[in-house]
Amino acid sequence: MSQPSVILATAGYDHTIRFWEAKSGRCYRTLQYPDSQVNRLEITPDKQYLAAAGNPHIRLFDVNSHSPQPVMSYDSHTSNVMAVGFQCDGNWMYSGSEDGTVKIWDLRAPGAQREYESRAAVNTVVLHPNQTELISGDQNGNIRVWDLTANSCSCELVPEVDTAVRSLTVMWDGSMVVAANNRGTCYVWRLLRGVQTMTYFEPLHKLQAHDGYILKCLLSPEFCDPHRYLATASADHTVKIWNVDGFTLERTLTGHQRWVWDCVFSVDGAFLITASSDSTARLWTMATGEAIRVYQGHHKATVCCALHDGSTESSPS
Repeated sequence: MSQPSVILATAGYDHTIRFWEAKSGRCYRTLQYPDSQVNRLEITPDKQYLAAAGNPHIRLFDVNSHSPQPVMSYDSHTSNVMAVGFQCDGNWMYSGSEDGTVKIWDLRAPGAQREYESRAAVNTVVLHPNQTELISGDQNGNIRVWDLTANSCSCELVPEVDTAVRSLTVMWDGSMVVAANNRGTCYVWRLLRGVQTMTYFEPLHKLQAHDGYILKCLLSPEFCDPHRYLATASADHTVKIWNVDGFTLERTLTGHQRWVWDCVFSVDGAFLITASSDSTARLWTMATGEAIRVYQGHHKATVCCALHDGSTESSPS
């Protein structure tokens, strides 16, 4: 089976994971996920595996196989897994769960190598580009930096008390972090290196992006430069694209009929894929803000999407 150069997958509440031909919109593979809904999808940097985060498991599937079975299952969370991602070389995986923990996993071993206690349901976890810090956001409004070298929490922030942090995103060069919350607000910090290696957050901007929940925020990738954008996907059925230079609104992507749960940029930032509870995913061109493809096939809410259209070389650290 030849490996597609673009891997696009979606999942949600109909207990299936679907792989799509990005250009044609054809679904070429469907995996059953009988245990639960799928909350989050992530593709390994080498395009070999797809991680699906459910309740309470994470399953790893072979992207290039016909087998319907996962190649590995990671089972020590006790509630919904809301975040999953990989270190840049694909050596280890991280996850965050509504059980209040952030975990690190060796991909070849089923048990978690490390566990950090957030003491509230974790909604989002991102890996700093330096590959040595995880940043988590939880239901109580806490943002925490977990220093993987010191194996401890090095920083805590509460931008708005008792307002759930729904999504976090870090600029590819580590210069900025954005936190989106349940009130439609994005908090933006400049990330500075302190005297030690610890990351220091300098408040930069507060953006009232939507009236309702923001379910996902995402900064554009390296090859989009010099243009830098922030995408915010919302319960108001839209995705807004903001210019990071001044946080002015560039475009509003309209077309989804229900909440927009997830979004992912193409490697050059020219396209955006979105997933919505209207059971579709969409491909948008950033140049015009138009939806140029609709991926239809799921029977219930589609809440996560994953895209890997770049090379498989690991990024320079």
